[in-house]
Amino acid sequence: MGRADPRVWEAILAHLRQAYPGMCRRWFDDIEPLDLAGGTLRLLVREPVQLRYLRQRCQKQFTEAVQAVMQLLIAVRFVGEADPGHDHDGPASGNGAGSTDPVEFGVAGQADDMLISPDHSFENFVVGPGNRLAHAGAVAVARKPACAYNPFFVHSGVGLGKTHLLQAICQDAARANSDIRMYYTSCNSFMTQYHEAVQAGQMRSFRHRFRHVDMLLVDDIHDLSHRNRSQEEFFHTFNSLTQAGKQVVLSSDAAPNEIPALEERLTSRFNCGLVAGIEKPDFETRVEILKAKAALRSAPLPDDVASYVAAKLDNNIRELEGAITKMQSLAALNGTPMDLDLAKLAVGEDGPSNPGHQMTIQDIADTVTGYYAVRLSDLLSKRRQKSIALPRQVCMWLARRHTRYSLEEIGGYFGGRDHTTVMHAVTAVNQKRQKDATIDQDVATVEQRLLNGHS
Repeated sequence: MGRADPRVWEAILAHLRQAYPGMCRRWFDDIEPLDLAGGTLRLLVREPVQLRYLRQRCQKQFTEAVQAVMQLLIAVRFVGEADPGHDHDGPASGNGAGSTDPVEFGVAGQADDMLISPDHSFENFVVGPGNRLAHAGAVAVARKPACAYNPFFVHSGVGLGKTHLLQAICQDAARANSDIRMYYTSCNSFMTQYHEAVQAGQMRSFRHRFRHVDMLLVDDIHDLSHRNRSQEEFFHTFNSLTQAGKQVVLSSDAAPNEIPALEERLTSRFNCGLVAGIEKPDFETRVEILKAKAALRSAPLPDDVASYVAAKLDNNIRELEGAITKMQSLAALNGTPMDLDLAKLAVGEDGPSNPGHQMTIQDIADTVTGYYAVRLSDLLSKRRQKSIALPRQVCMWLARRHTRYSLEEIGGYFGGRDHTTVMHAVTAVNQKRQKDATIDQDVATVEQRLLNGHS
């Protein structure tokens, strides 16, 4: 049939966005349809990480979209820029079969247990007070492996960005040096391959795989806990690499000294480089994370929606990403924009706060906006009219009085204001209550309504 029709391709992308909103990414627009021949639509993907990701995670969805739009039984084949005319036999394996890229991501023979996500780049990593050191260390390691920090050990709770940083290191180092040999895997996979190699008498092959690389990256190294034989093998692997001037990057749910039943010699070696922790993101950082993840999906996210979700969800980044996915799905299903009403539906709020529910800034904002008949977007704006400024100050006063949020978090919620603004608001409300009986009564009424909703 020859060259693919651009209008048909646009229809295919539109179908994907409607049917699979959580999967679609902004960079899908960079995919180039080459031609349709022999019942196969060939799609050119220039970025190797994106190519692997599409082959392993998106083949079925793209095929369904193509068939739905064209009403024909057509297959989809993703091809790389190195040789668009090369005859690929289908989705590549986990280490990029069919690509000339020498960098080995993941585990040989296992399709997608450690697949690199194009989302996990440094460009998409939102830096805040709780992750600044970890981010700086990761960037330094990616740019100068084995020169900056070796080993580089990053630790945090679940869903706070450890894996993102490891995968960003992989992508950045590969772009800087096409000849670099990297191996990115999980600790569980390392142990599984080790035990399989012992049983099969293939330890020489196993050790060559892990020790003849320029950079070894291992996720969840805390899984070595209580695994004496695996610890012994990893100890020698670690020594072999670092003594040869090769980079080791590790992630863990705990700092080296806090991993239970970890041999002292391993703890000592893990501590000899840079150990960087990641803390939960503060309110302002959560807002920026939501905006960044929405932008990746080409999903417009108003400021009041981002602020609302950031105030309601404060556990980890995966929770925030889940909220974006749910809002996207609801917006596509209902044919509505991602507005505040949709956000409330997505995060499970369908009425007054539940008894026993911990008070949030958003609970306070809802009560205040309802009482003073102002919009949340006005409170978050830079407007300084008395009709807006007073309710905003009352919100800050109540947040300081009834929540455990810091001054910075409270100010960040209300349009990115600093902690001094919140301090001024608290002082101003106290003074106004003493001088004006009407304001005093209004604040008392709002506070009582808020407390009644949390009794």
